[in-house]
Amino acid sequence: MIFDFESDFAGSLRCIPMIARQKLDIAGIKLSLRQWSRFSREERGQLADLPCETVAEQAAYRALVLHLVAMRTDEPPRPLVVDGFDDWREADRMPEAVRMQAEADGVAPPTPEQWSMLTPLQRFALIKLARSQHENENFVPALREFGVL
Repeated sequence: MIFDFESDFAGSLRCIPMIARQKLDIAGIKLSLRQWSRFSREERGQLADLPCETVAEQAAYRALVLHLVAMRTDEPPRPLVVDGFDDWREADRMPEAVRMQAEADGVAPPTPEQWSMLTPLQRFALIKLARSQHENENFVPALREFGVL
């Protein structure tokens, strides 16, 4: 699933789409864009499409990413500290970063009801966009796409 707001740069899979970024976070791996670009188009598509929900799926996903990094890149894999970064799972509590980014962009943040109605991937995307130093220009388009604005 590629969101409309990311289709111009992630639709081709030359950039890491949110669905793959979420799975990489779940797997606890920080993947650079350089590493991602070394994978074949098919491998990138596989990383976007593979399930990563159960413990077994997460282990298989992690093993595949580590294998691809070892086979295709000259950079070691970097672990991602996931503690405190899975607040996208919480439908009843919007992180302060989302409110602050909405304020900075001059738009209303999601209401508690709107936040709770978002899918986990939508919440993940908004949190990532709110915390990003270079991608937050997509924050307002994401809010629009998700029906918040």
